[in-house]
Amino acid sequence: MATGLGATAAAVAACSTTTSALAPTTTTTTAPTAPPPTSATTATGPVPIDYAALAKKLSGHLLIPASAGYSLASRSYNPLFDNHRPAAVALCARTEDVQACVSAAAASHTPIAARSGGHSYAGYSTPDKALVVDLAGLSGVRLSGTDAVVGAGTRLIDVYAALAAAGRALPAGSCPSVGVAGLTLGGGIGVLARKYGLTCDRLVGATVVTADGWARTVSASAQPDLFWALRGGGGGNFGIVTSFTFSTIPAPRLTTFQLAYPAGAVADAFGAWQPWIRAAPDEMWSNFNVTGAAGRSTCTIAGCFVGSVNALSPMLNTLVSRIGHQPGRRTVSGKSYLDTMRYFAGCASKPMSTCQAETRGAQWNREAFVASSRMITTPVANPAGLVSLADGRPDLHLIIDGLGGAVGRVAGSATAFPHRSAEASVQIYLKTTVGGRAAAARQVSAVRDALAPIVGSGAYVNYIDATMPDWAHAYYGANLTKLRTVARRYDPERVFTFAQAVNQS
Repeated sequence: MATGLGATAAAVAACSTTTSALAPTTTTTTAPTAPPPTSATTATGPVPIDYAALAKKLSGHLLIPASAGYSLASRSYNPLFDNHRPAAVALCARTEDVQACVSAAAASHTPIAARSGGHSYAGYSTPDKALVVDLAGLSGVRLSGTDAVVGAGTRLIDVYAALAAAGRALPAGSCPSVGVAGLTLGGGIGVLARKYGLTCDRLVGATVVTADGWARTVSASAQPDLFWALRGGGGGNFGIVTSFTFSTIPAPRLTTFQLAYPAGAVADAFGAWQPWIRAAPDEMWSNFNVTGAAGRSTCTIAGCFVGSVNALSPMLNTLVSRIGHQPGRRTVSGKSYLDTMRYFAGCASKPMSTCQAETRGAQWNREAFVASSRMITTPVANPAGLVSLADGRPDLHLIIDGLGGAVGRVAGSATAFPHRSAEASVQIYLKTTVGGRAAAARQVSAVRDALAPIVGSGAYVNYIDATMPDWAHAYYGANLTKLRTVARRYDPERVFTFAQAVNQS
């Protein structure tokens, strides 16, 4: 889900069940491996999952706390959640494996959670006492004409590598170890968004296992309400997606840039950057990164331009002139699509094999952090007031990703992603340690709450925050009512639920 983390690295350093309430259509669904149970209880209550029996139904391993490999398999990206103890982790390799897990969880009233990349900011992909459906085995990219069928467990760096090898591209996030599922389901803000839209805007179909155990192939013409919800309605709410079909674009040549400004120039830089990115052509994407310090904060303006260095340079000259200060550092470089994504992923100097290895398993480059978000809905009238929120907060980052362009030309109700008219997203990110978690959380919450009267109370669900005030409206806005309706239709017994699930609001 952390679409901005790789960009930061590059820029500033990188339950009950029921039979289906719907009549499955044989052309768009696959039956469960066993019929969904008509009753999930005995006279004394739900029947616990028989994990030995479930393991025999799976093509991959099922790990319980006593299993070798459980400790590694139960980890998420953020070490702050290493204390979570799932009941079991199912290493799924087929859609049928996911169906078996969903049916077992529904029948037993056991919480169930899908894990694609494991980046859930609130740790919702590895909850205590839950059956975790690990989708890493459902990975891979297959091209069909200009469409790409992508397994739900595929990490972004692998998506980019496979598409680039075929001369194709997909607008998506920058953190290389993020899973394509969580990113897409929450919207998918990335460095090509202003030109080509959000990741969810390129989605043309998906296979999703719903609470009744059926695998449904959805699209704009097949169960369109569920398809609508999967494009920005957040991960974990409506089922477990096992594959996505995206319409891709020809891989473009790109130009990246960075402008670094010292303390004292940050407010002027942000004041100039806002109208500059708002008026920029769609080919220009940029973010504004404020890095907190014990004193006054510094900033870096980074970006990606669909075009040449020569075409970009005059636009950067205009920005620098409007800021009124020369940057302490200015770098501009033309790159291929894949090299650009590696650059924003923070692994441009490493072999591709190393970059890919660091996104999984024992070599996973993990980081302890606390984060939250806001959406900038109108121009910030007092730039100094915003950037000063990082002053006196060492290493706290405000990562402001410009929106507009293609993102804003989609109606707010056309997909579940509600923030189409927003000017930018703001990620509040603070690296910490397990022992420093409470203090970090206080800082992030204080900045989040101080931002609301400046930029608005909206927030980005892919940066989900367990303490977000009025979270349902913050994440889903005017689309919340329809999302609740879809959740009730496909999951009336709330098989898929967690503290900030749509069906909890």
